[in-house]
This record gives sequence, structure tokens and C-alpha cells, in this order.
Amino acid sequence: MVLPVDKIYWESFRTFFKIGMVTFGGGYAMIPIITTEVVDKHHWVSEEELLDLIAISQSCPGVFAINISTFIGYKLKGNKGALCTSLATALPSFFIILLIALFFHQFEDNRVIAALFRGIRPAVVALIAVPTFNLARKAKINLSNCWIPILGAMAIWAFGVSPIIVIILAGIGGYVYGKYIKPTE
Repeated sequence: MVLPVDKIYWESFRTFFKIGMVTFGGGYAMIPIITTEVVDKHHWVSEEELLDLIAISQSCPGVFAINISTFIGYKLKGNKGALCTSLATALPSFFIILLIALFFHQFEDNRVIAALFRGIRPAVVALIAVPTFNLARKAKINLSNCWIPILGAMAIWAFGVSPIIVIILAGIGGYVYGKYIKPTE
């Protein structure tokens, strides 16, 4: 759907503001909502493009949600689109943190609030796990190659290897595999 120039800014701002409202589990919890809004509803990017943008956003310094919104905004309308979607994604968190800062001292010892936050934790794990498995399926991670992300995670967790080193080695490995090893289709 092609919108007039002024409407695309409003529509992308509104969409990413809505996405920014659900950052409770961090950027990865937003992936299903981003997919629904950006791929399925608005058709701003394809599933394959989104998967690539997710990989790039993870590799770049900064907040995942801001990175991915910036890339999608840039694809839509260049620098102005990137600024629009980035602000839209960041503003809800800014407002929520501002409200918490203003009123936290009134609730910091409240047992009900503490119990609510303890209850949210398992839901956040699910919000992160589901898109992880969906991304793995879309990235064609299966039983024959699942050792790659497992080995990367273990290297970071158990041996303290820098995630940057893991990303660089995975990129080099992917390049070598794609260029020299993978059979041509």
C-alpha cells in the first residue's frame, strides 16, 4: 500500500510507537509484533528482509529495538523516516521511565507491585523464546546446524568469549561456507 508522503510518516510513527509500548521483554519480545505490523499488515519489508534486518540490528551497537526501527524507517523514507521511526520507538520507554522515576519511591516497598514484577518474569521469558524459535525456523536452523548457535552461546556463557568475537567468527564462517563449501542450487 502506497501512502502519500505525509501519511507514511504518521503511519510509521504510530506503528513504531505502538511497538515501543511493548518493550517489556526487551527488543526481542517485540519481534512478533514487528513481524505482524511491518511484514504482514503494512508490507514495508518481506520476511526475508526482516530476518536480515534483525541480524544486522543485533550486530550493531545500541538498543536492538531502536536499531531495527531505524533500518525500517530508513528503508521507507531515508533519513527522515529513520528519525521518525526511531523517535517513535524510544518515546514510550522514555515516558514510562519518567513516570516510574517520578513515582517509584511511593511503590518501591509495596509487596503487591513486587509480586507483579515477579509474575511478569516468566511471561517475558516466553516473549523472548517464541520469536527465537520462529527466527531459527525462518533462518533454516535445524538439527544438522543447530550446533552453531549452541556453540556460540556456550562460548559466551561458559568461557566468557566476547559476543563480538562470536559474531565475527560466525560471519567469517558463513561467508566461507556460502562461498566455498555450500553446493550451488
